Amino acid sequence: MALPKHLQNGLTPDEHTFLAEEEVIDIVPLFSMSKVRLISGIYGPFTPPSKATVPLWLALSLKRKRKCRIVAPDWLNPDKLTLLLKKERENAEGFEPLPRRFVETAKVLLDIAPDDLAQPAMLRSLLKDIRETRQAKIRIGLQSEGVMRGRYLQVTNLTPLELCEIRPFLVKAMGMMQRLEKDEEEE
Repeated sequence: MALPKHLQNGLTPDEHTFLAEEEVIDIVPLFSMSKVRLISGIYGPFTPPSKATVPLWLALSLKRKRKCRIVAPDWLNPDKLTLLLKKERENAEGFEPLPRRFVETAKVLLDIAPDDLAQPAMLRSLLKDIRETRQAKIRIGLQSEGVMRGRYLQVTNLTPLELCEIRPFLVKAMGMMQRLEKDEEEE
């Protein structure tokens, strides 16, 4: 079945979140069980208080059933995010490297397991500031002289979600630039 034209260009934010749920994360199970074989792999053993590494989708499912505590990724703590925000603001030319599914992972963890995270309100605020800082850099980059002349836009260290957000505008803008250049050449 063919997709509608507006869905052919890229993934939606929900689809990015779905893909992020394949990332692995540590949990502390609240139950005992030997290894479990699922279609996506073999996970376990689950013995409290030892950590187990599982995909995010399984961790979220167990958390909803109150069968585990989720161990936050090391980058999802107030100190590291504060440092990242500081570096992001200081680096006017580029983007700081982030985990591949940074925004999506943080969002689902804050929505489903805020009790397992240190200072969730502060985390939300820091994540929002980081996102706004990066979006401002993208806007400035799109308005720069190099992009307007059809050269390039530096997108190193952008996450897939950020690339997905700018793709429609960028494709349309580059198409218009090509048409304008053709018109100038004809004259």
